[in-house]
Amino acid sequence: MIATETETYQEQYGKFLLEQTLSTPTWLSDLRQRGFKKFMGLGIPTRRIEDWRFTNIASLAGRPYHLSLPASLATSQIEELIERATLDRDFYRLVFVNGHYADEWSTLHDSPDGVVIESLVTAVRDRSAAVQKHFGRRVEFDDATFTALNTAFVSDGAFIQVPDDALVARSIHLVYLSVGDGHTVTHPRNIIHLGKNSKARVIESYLGQTSSGYFTNAVTELELDESAELDHHKLQHEQLGALHIAMTHVDQKSSSRFRSHYFSFGAALSRNEIRCALDGEQIEATLNGLYMPTGEQLMDCRTRIDHLRPHCKSYELYKGVLNDRSKGVFNGKIFVHQDAQKTDAKQSNQALLLSDDAVVNTKPQLEIYADDVRCTHGATIGELDEKALYYLRSRGIPLELARKMLIFAFANDVVLSVDVPAVRQHLESILLSSHGLPNI
Repeated sequence: MIATETETYQEQYGKFLLEQTLSTPTWLSDLRQRGFKKFMGLGIPTRRIEDWRFTNIASLAGRPYHLSLPASLATSQIEELIERATLDRDFYRLVFVNGHYADEWSTLHDSPDGVVIESLVTAVRDRSAAVQKHFGRRVEFDDATFTALNTAFVSDGAFIQVPDDALVARSIHLVYLSVGDGHTVTHPRNIIHLGKNSKARVIESYLGQTSSGYFTNAVTELELDESAELDHHKLQHEQLGALHIAMTHVDQKSSSRFRSHYFSFGAALSRNEIRCALDGEQIEATLNGLYMPTGEQLMDCRTRIDHLRPHCKSYELYKGVLNDRSKGVFNGKIFVHQDAQKTDAKQSNQALLLSDDAVVNTKPQLEIYADDVRCTHGATIGELDEKALYYLRSRGIPLELARKMLIFAFANDVVLSVDVPAVRQHLESILLSSHGLPNI
């Protein structure tokens, strides 16, 4: 690690401890200090580290970022961004501008008894013990540099707690907006806990409106108790000059059901990692993703599923559509531990290259330490099917439209897995628009 790479973070951290607006309990101060100590020990990753071999982040992460301040833009500018992010006005909506909760832009309808949907600042102030119980239970700093950095600077985000046997009928939409000028950084932290037999749907959206490159470093912690069900969606629409790093950690108990839907369209460089711990029997986890880089964008998608107990299932499908000189990285790891007999795990990564200059590096991994399992994994990389193009052209369809139809059909497989109509329609409109599909 080069010392100058982390000097700016060290200076920021000292100021942060003095200027933080969150009334900090001792347990949170201690956690921040441990996180920063671990970050300084790990440093900013280089390509010499295997998990970062294809993602050169040093030049972007080493910029002299400064912590974002509450937005001072005109109301019309904020409204324009929120209008772009709005999927359904009936959703619960928590809006965060430059990492700070914005009550005036948020919408919280009457929620079922016992359901908590609020900012992390409010939760730490009003229910510190509950936050501490669910904060960082399985998020380790050993190999997660930016998770440690997020922990060091954590100040705001969403806190969602659903009690046993509760059904949250409305989707919960978390909207993160980055606005203003300059190299700013935000560290959102979302903590979501579902009690036994409860159900909920959560959507995370990340957007920006700034001429300068900014940095979003987000961490989401999800806990599902016995027989809980959660649909989690993430829509990454950052500005093209931005850096987006995110970790989602999922802790599942017996008979729970988790479905993840990740869609990446923005940022100069994005890296999204999901880690699932299947710590019980009869668990089901589904991870679906679609990344569509163009120009010089680099999109890195990483998943890790740990099968820790018997009789669990996991299904994974990630697709990439790459054009121009863009790059994609996929690394999917499935670990079947010794006690995880009767595991059923399937993983697939498919990439469509629309340009001779586009590059994708894919590495599906499967490690099995149990005897009685059924596991498959694989990856395919290809171009548009010339026979299919010829068939469409022979029916009088112009070449450009025929290509877009085939791209849409390839990508829409993942979109169709989304059960929330407003989210699915939003994604389909992106795929159908000239801005959503790569320029052909």
